[in-house]
Amino acid sequence: MAVMPMFPLGSVLLPGQVLPLHVFEPRYLQMMGDCLREHDHEFGVVLIERGSEVGGGDRRSTHGTVARMAQIGELGEGRLLVVCVGTRRIRVNAWLPDDPYPLADVDDWPDSWSDDDRAPAALAALQSMIDAVAARVRRAHALAVELGDRAAGATLELADDPLEVSYQLAAMLPVGPVDQHRLLAATGPRERIARVGDLLDDVEALQQFRLADAGGSLGGDPGAGDDDPRWCAQPPRGAPDRGGDRRRTGRMCQHSDDV
Repeated sequence: MAVMPMFPLGSVLLPGQVLPLHVFEPRYLQMMGDCLREHDHEFGVVLIERGSEVGGGDRRSTHGTVARMAQIGELGEGRLLVVCVGTRRIRVNAWLPDDPYPLADVDDWPDSWSDDDRAPAALAALQSMIDAVAARVRRAHALAVELGDRAAGATLELADDPLEVSYQLAAMLPVGPVDQHRLLAATGPRERIARVGDLLDDVEALQQFRLADAGGSLGGDPGAGDDDPRWCAQPPRGAPDRGGDRRRTGRMCQHSDDV
């Protein structure tokens, strides 16, 4: 167990994703300085399950991801631009009193990925699942770009490691933070990829409905679909997926699309 500074957000960070933060609230500026000096340049990111980033009184998830600070720059007027990368999952054992920023007692929470899962037959079956799901994710992602729900430029080349691929597919899927959190919390890559496949059924149905409603034409309004709870008003926080007109603002941070 270890005490870790925590950064609750209204969206989910997955291992392997890039997280650019524009930090301006004093207590989170202090947290960044403390992380540089005392915490191996790391802090935890968890989803706010209820409430908002503004005003406190939020209900925070007990599962999240460690963010490692990769770049940091001063923006003037006491503001920082911090670029982080999700590295590994964590589980919160207990929330501690804010001092002055959120703190939690956490454990690393590795994915279940046993020797049996790595056996040739199991890997072959998993690869078949990956191939089928990846093709559907790429189509859904491309349609999301055309419909204005995602910015173009996401990396679609998949890694060789099935665990890494499971997070890549989860990050590419155009769904909201609750579904993204379910994907983060999957026991291992096989379950995560299966959940991606299940979510694709709804994503594909909604995309087809919107295409039919628009008469089959693409290139819709960038705000289209934001009122639907299945769609994420702010795309998942890998930097390549961020649209220039969709900035999160609040007491803690503003996701930067200049990175």
